[in-house]
Amino acid sequence: METREPAIRIAGLQKSYQDLQVLKGVDLTVDGGSIFALLGSNGAGKTTIVRILATLLKSDGGTAVVNGFDVAAEPASVRESISLTGQFAAVDEILSGRENLIMIAKLRRVGNPAGVADDLLRRFSLTDAGGRRVATYSGGMRRRLDIAMSLIGDPPVVFLDEPTTGLDPEARLEVWQEIQKLAGGGTTIFLTTQYLDEAEKLADRIAILHQGTIIVSGTLAELRQLLPPAKVEYVERQPTLEEIFLAIVGKEKQP
Repeated sequence: METREPAIRIAGLQKSYQDLQVLKGVDLTVDGGSIFALLGSNGAGKTTIVRILATLLKSDGGTAVVNGFDVAAEPASVRESISLTGQFAAVDEILSGRENLIMIAKLRRVGNPAGVADDLLRRFSLTDAGGRRVATYSGGMRRRLDIAMSLIGDPPVVFLDEPTTGLDPEARLEVWQEIQKLAGGGTTIFLTTQYLDEAEKLADRIAILHQGTIIVSGTLAELRQLLPPAKVEYVERQPTLEEIFLAIVGKEKQP
């Protein structure tokens, strides 16, 4: 069986803000072409990890490698290998949706910017709104446009930091489908999310960040093994990822 080189490798990653130590030695590996979900409570350090991996923030210790490049020693090569969509849509409200996409395509020196823009508008169900100013878009439409912009140039590694925040259920499903298509085509997806059902639906592997370290990591099936076997009453029900998360984090909070 063919094995892929890990797309992301982190060892002993540390980061503090003044006296607050947010990351206390994070270790994780993300396989190429997979969807990796990082879970954690608000303030756990998920966005800090993403910002370090995207070269937007320097760590205090440890190492991080993205697409074969060290984030500290080769930041320019890392930036050429990635795309990042944060928690807030980074779109220009004065321009139309199509103009936003064309602008990014030109900045990234992609061939046929107009064709790329039209294809992404279609994929994200924004064709009818493509000619309208983004100021008229709903929050969900802005989020979908923001994610579409992040895919221009086909980066091998895509960071999605809580990408479906504020989306309605139908729009979330559309984004999920695009994420799955990307991974199916070989793109590595590093996903942080506050929606546990999102990780349960999409992720090949899941890690839980708690109190500055990764406390568990594995497939959903492996995480389920950490809880007692399902009780058989009328129907055997497997625990949800939400139940696993709360059980594990709750244990860690015990003195």
